Amino acid sequence: MALVLAVTWSAKPGNEDRVREILQTLGEASRQEPGVITYTTHVDPENPREFFIYEMYHDASGLEAHQESAHFKEYVLQQAIPLLESRVRRQFTDF
Repeated sequence: MALVLAVTWSAKPGNEDRVREILQTLGEASRQEPGVITYTTHVDPENPREFFIYEMYHDASGLEAHQESAHFKEYVLQQAIPLLESRVRRQFTDF
């Protein structure tokens, strides 16, 4: 059963360029994980402070491994979250 995360980030004003850089680096590292099917990052063309991340994992253990990875801890928890106004995560599974 595949597991999908749909994540939206809203950067605090003036932090959008740094958040974009973080997501580019995070995406490159995340796509190398064995449990990841796809990991894509997007920006709203009309609002450069709004980001969307689409993540698909083979199963829950793939997501868990991602969240325990050194790059997740460094780029999401340590670097990105302090630059965000909001972070919304929605989880989906196939049926």
